[in-house]
Amino acid sequence: MLKAARAALDMSQAELAKRVNVSRQTIVAIEKGDYNPTIKLCIAICHELGKTLDELFWE
Repeated sequence: MLKAARAALDMSQAELAKRVNVSRQTIVAIEKGDYNPTIKLCIAICHELGKTLDELFWE
């Protein structure tokens, strides 16, 4: 869901990473399911993408 939400805003991984103060590699790992972000980071990502935690991180 994260990748689709980011792509819908035409935002690169690097741009999202910069906005939430993490590396691009962190965004890549989250999108691949290889990294479980902190709730603080989840909230920051949701804020930048205009989505809720439910929409992006819970199935």
